[in-house]
Amino acid sequence: MQIREARIEDAAGACHTLRRSIAELCGLDHGGDPDVLERWLASKTPKTLAAWIANPANRVLVAEEDGAILAVGAVTAAGEITLNYVSPDARFRGVSSALLRRLERGARALGNTACSLTSSQTAHRFYLARGYVDAGEIPGKFGTARSFVMTKQLAHED
Repeated sequence: MQIREARIEDAAGACHTLRRSIAELCGLDHGGDPDVLERWLASKTPKTLAAWIANPANRVLVAEEDGAILAVGAVTAAGEITLNYVSPDARFRGVSSALLRRLERGARALGNTACSLTSSQTAHRFYLARGYVDAGEIPGKFGTARSFVMTKQLAHED
């Protein structure tokens, strides 16, 4: 597996991975409700993902293995992690953890001393286990019950 900067031509594959992750792994959040799922997936199109990749204020990464995109993540110049989704085929293989470390390194390289994110219920324990702390709870997006605003102080690299 390699983690690399996403390219525009990755948009369709990354979008497919992201959509599968939400639909198949985030059941705790969407509860199988087709209306909630439709709202959540509405902006997750190859065109939208290509725009996120092209935006210089974002750093979008993909984890790839044998030509397949296993995960997609993004961090803004302000240190906000806006994406970290793994394919159901790669769950529990350490892919999301490795991607998160790279996103954090990218945020640090841009001068950030902390990262922030909004976590789904599904991912909340994942982020807690990786040093993020709760900074608040907010109503969920897209009709989900709730989300967690989280932050993490970034360690200095020697």
